[in-house]
Amino acid sequence: MTCFEILALTLMLAAPGRAATIKFATLAPDGTDAMNTMEAIDKEVREKTGGSLKFKFYSGGRQGDEKDMVRKIRVGQLQAGGFTGVGLGEVAPLVRVVDAPWLYRDLAEIDHIYATFDADFRKAFEDSGYILLGWTEVGFIYVFSRNPVAGPEDMKKIKIWVWEGDPIAEAAYAALGVHPIPLSITDVMTSLQTGLIDAVYNSPLYAIALQWHEKTRYIHAQPVANASGAVLISKKAFDALTAQERAVLVEVSGRRLKELNGRIRQGNVAALEQLKKQGLTLVPASPAAVKAYVQAGTQARRALAGRLYPAALLDRVEKSLTAYRAAKDAKK
Repeated sequence: MTCFEILALTLMLAAPGRAATIKFATLAPDGTDAMNTMEAIDKEVREKTGGSLKFKFYSGGRQGDEKDMVRKIRVGQLQAGGFTGVGLGEVAPLVRVVDAPWLYRDLAEIDHIYATFDADFRKAFEDSGYILLGWTEVGFIYVFSRNPVAGPEDMKKIKIWVWEGDPIAEAAYAALGVHPIPLSITDVMTSLQTGLIDAVYNSPLYAIALQWHEKTRYIHAQPVANASGAVLISKKAFDALTAQERAVLVEVSGRRLKELNGRIRQGNVAALEQLKKQGLTLVPASPAAVKAYVQAGTQARRALAGRLYPAALLDRVEKSLTAYRAAKDAKK
């Protein structure tokens, strides 16, 4: 017998008839890679615990916006959720430093920050009553619009959405002098249809999943940020599981969510190509615009220091990236 078969047998003998259900909510619709992965986690966890641990899913925003999901976890109506940065900020604001605008140049830099500050992020979640089961980043975020955007001046002319209560996006646009229209994410599609807004931001993969691309014609080629995401379980629910169940949940989730991150990255590349084939035009940023974004990023990140994350943490992140880039350049 394998170690997991022995574990499952032990669980069944030790607690006959016992079953724990993790009620899990997410904005991700059914059929997406994110939900397919969660269903695979559920299946494997059930098998390896002999059915003593399982998930119940509420996908596609059926439990409300991410703030609603956090509130329901706090009162015990849910036990876990898949969150974007907005939800993570409700749980542990410190981790929003990974979403800071115009911070990264490529995916390797993102991986460097996740790895370097892993202990900081896990502690922040745990101090807030949650356990990190794995990162599920949304990806690089682009502006989708009905009229072409090549830089900050064009952005001031459009009616762009901002996720209501998202300090990262608010600070980014404030640094550019842009005045977005705050809405819940669940109101975006209706607002695009009525003309209340004519521009949104998202990763290519999720713009397609939410069908926002159908209401826009242009994609600004300069990403605003890389949007993080994660699967969290309440520490109270996690601690209520047996040691064996916790071990299975952590191992299976960590492995499969890491694989999901790789697929999301590949999916975003493929989705961008698909959008171009469907007729959306990619509009590059001018050199002057790129310079303006770099300056706005510095301003926005500093404006958030002390509000979301300590200034000392931002300093560490920026210095870590500077050292990483220097080491990379030295190898060339």
